[in-house]
Amino acid sequence: IGLTLAGLTGVGTGMELGKLKGIEVKEAPPFTEVLLNIVPTNPVKALAQGEILQIIFFSILFGMAISAAGRSAEPVRKVLEALAETMYKLVNYVLYYAPIGVFALISWTVGTYGLRVLKPFAYLILLVYAGCGVQIFLVYGGLLRMMKIRPLRYLNRIKAAPLFGFSTCSSSATLPVTMRVVQNAGVSSTTTSFVLPMGATINMDGTAIYQAVTVVFLANAFGIQLTAGQMVTVGVTALLASIGTAGVPGAGLIMLAMVLGSVGIPLEGIAFIAGIDRILDMARTAVNVVDDSVAAALVAVTEGETLPPALRV
Repeated sequence: IGLTLAGLTGVGTGMELGKLKGIEVKEAPPFTEVLLNIVPTNPVKALAQGEILQIIFFSILFGMAISAAGRSAEPVRKVLEALAETMYKLVNYVLYYAPIGVFALISWTVGTYGLRVLKPFAYLILLVYAGCGVQIFLVYGGLLRMMKIRPLRYLNRIKAAPLFGFSTCSSSATLPVTMRVVQNAGVSSTTTSFVLPMGATINMDGTAIYQAVTVVFLANAFGIQLTAGQMVTVGVTALLASIGTAGVPGAGLIMLAMVLGSVGIPLEGIAFIAGIDRILDMARTAVNVVDDSVAAALVAVTEGETLPPALRV
């Protein structure tokens, strides 16, 4: 959805960010190379060099091994949980001071090129919100309809969760609210306690839409023409990046670097997105929360649970 909307509208075209001093546009690696580089030869080296795709691939396998090991791996799991919480705090520190740098950058850009440079960013915001709307009402609505659930009535029942996510920009912080409203909609506690925590961790459709639109926007802004193969690369890496994105405010912006690097777009582009990322974060978090809520309802129906008559077609 994100790639289609951004590709059709050509958002970001004409900004000519590639002409700014100190910004180097690199040649994108071929798609086959991106796929082959997903598997790390040395996980420690991947961590040291910031190879995000390799880190995510290894982390998934490592997590599966911890789960399979059961109680014997409990100490390892607790250490990783503590490290994760520590890194969340560190990221929050960085994001706390980021507005200072963003203010200076945007001020210099507007002072040099005028207010006209802000217009494409307004289009970017509208496009991301449009993509999120399509995802909620067409994709999720269609899935609910296929499972004989009234889409608008169900979305109305769980509306408190995406509204809370919209305001907090954190699907993890919204999880208690999501569990409450989904259970009130008729989904059992057994299903919600299994589906929703997992969804808040790895089910990030809104983040994938945001990353796809933003990458095409920056490619156009830097004057980079993405090929069909590079579009596929963006889709794959955005999917993997969304899985590896933490459910905390601003995490999607950090993972955006991985998607940009996969097609050779300068990472300096992140600085331009940082100024409006909070607005984009609100929309993508709301989509992520709705996604989890819809998934819980679909699982409930497939498991033979009966939702209230008012929600059934």
